[in-house]
Amino acid sequence: MRHLIKALLLSTASTLVVSTASADTELEDRIAALEETVALLKAELAAEKADNDTDIVRLETKISETAPASSPAGEGFVVGGTTLKFGGYVDFDGHVTNLSDGAIGSSSIGRDFYIPGLIGIGGSETTTTDFTAQASRITLDGSRMVGDKKVTGYFEMDFLGSLQGDERVSSSFSPRLRRAYLDYNGWRVGQEWSTFQNTSAIPESASFLASSDGMIFMRQAQIRYTNGPWQFALENGNATITPVGGGRIEADANLVPDVVGRYNFTGGFGNVSLAAIGRQLRMEMPGVEEDAFGWGISASGRVKAGARDDIRFNVVAGEGLGRYVGLNATNAAAVNPIDGSLEAIPSVGGLVAWRHPFGETARLNIGYSGLWIDNPDFLPGSVTKEVYSAFGALLWDVAPKTTVGAEIMFGQRENEAGASGDMTRFTVSTKYAF
Repeated sequence: MRHLIKALLLSTASTLVVSTASADTELEDRIAALEETVALLKAELAAEKADNDTDIVRLETKISETAPASSPAGEGFVVGGTTLKFGGYVDFDGHVTNLSDGAIGSSSIGRDFYIPGLIGIGGSETTTTDFTAQASRITLDGSRMVGDKKVTGYFEMDFLGSLQGDERVSSSFSPRLRRAYLDYNGWRVGQEWSTFQNTSAIPESASFLASSDGMIFMRQAQIRYTNGPWQFALENGNATITPVGGGRIEADANLVPDVVGRYNFTGGFGNVSLAAIGRQLRMEMPGVEEDAFGWGISASGRVKAGARDDIRFNVVAGEGLGRYVGLNATNAAAVNPIDGSLEAIPSVGGLVAWRHPFGETARLNIGYSGLWIDNPDFLPGSVTKEVYSAFGALLWDVAPKTTVGAEIMFGQRENEAGASGDMTRFTVSTKYAF
C-alpha cells in the first residue's frame, strides 16, 4: 500500500512539472508574438509619420512659392522676388471759405485747396462750408535687384479733382493719378514732380496746400537723369496762352519738351537747389502757327533755423513760366492782336515759411507767398496782375501717425484794371498715415 501511494505521488508530481513547463512555454510564445505585433505597429506608425512629414514639407514649400513673404527688412512683403510696400493716409478737411467778390463753383477743385487764380473779382460776397476726404491717398512701391542694380517702381493716387462723383447722395469720387515712375541706375521715367521744383520747400499746413501763389508746383511726365548733385530732365511741354480779348487756351502743340537742369546743395544746414528751365511756347491753329521762347531760374530749399525750427523758401523769375508757378495764376504767353505773334509773359514769385515745433509733437507754421506779373500792354484789364497770401497753421500729433490741425489763410488777387478780390479760409483737418 505504501508503495502504491508513493507511486501515485511521484506520478502526480511529474504531471504537475510537465504541465507547468508547458504553461511557461505557451506564455513565452504569446509574449514573443505580442512583441512582434508591437514592433510591426511601430514600424507602420513610423512609416506613416514619415509620409505625413513629407506631405507637410511639400505643402509648406508650395505655400512659400505662391504666398507673400516678409521682406528681409521687415517692411512690405515679397512676391516673385519683388518687394512691395503699401502706404498712404486717410485725410479729412473741413473748410469755411469767405470770398469778398464772387463764389467758387461747387464742383471746382478750388473748394478743396487754395488756387489763387480762382479768387473772384467784382462779384458778391459768399461764404461756404465744405467737408471733404478727397485728399486721402494710396501709394504702392516695388523694388527688386537686377544683377547688382536695383529697379524701383512707384505709384500714387488720390481723389482730388474727380470728375466722376458728386455730393448729392454717396459722394463717390474716382481716383486720379498723381505719380507713377520707375528708377534704374540714375534714371527716372514716368510722371513725377517737376525737376524745376524742390518739394522740400513746400510749407507744412493743415490744408492740402498753402502758399501756392509764388510756389513752383508741377507734376508731369518726364525723363530725368541724376548724377550726384546734378539733375537733368526732359519734361512734358504744354503752353497756356491768353488769346486776343483775354481768357485762356491750352495750346498743346509743342514740338520740343521742356528742358530742366538743377544742382542740389545738401548738408547739415538742410538743402538748397538752383534750377533753370527752357520752354517752347507754341500755338498751332488753322492758318496760325506761332511760337516763343520761355525760360526761368529758381532757388529753393529748406534750411535749419535752430535746433528744431526750419525755414522753407523758393524764389523764381522768368518769362513764359505760366503753369509752373502759382497753379497757373497767369498764362505763359499772350497773342499780340497787332501781328498775331506770341509774347512770353514775365513774372516774379516766391514764398517763405517758418516751421516751429513746440512741446512733444506740436508745431506752428506761418508763411507768406506772392506772384507779380508784368503783362503786355495789349492785354485787357481783367487779366491777373498779382496774387499773394499769408497763412498760419497749428498741427499736433495726437497719436503715432495721427495729426490734427487748424489753419487760417488770407489770399488776394488783383487785376490790371486795379480791381481786387480776397478770400479768407479757416480749415480743420485730421490725418492718419499708414
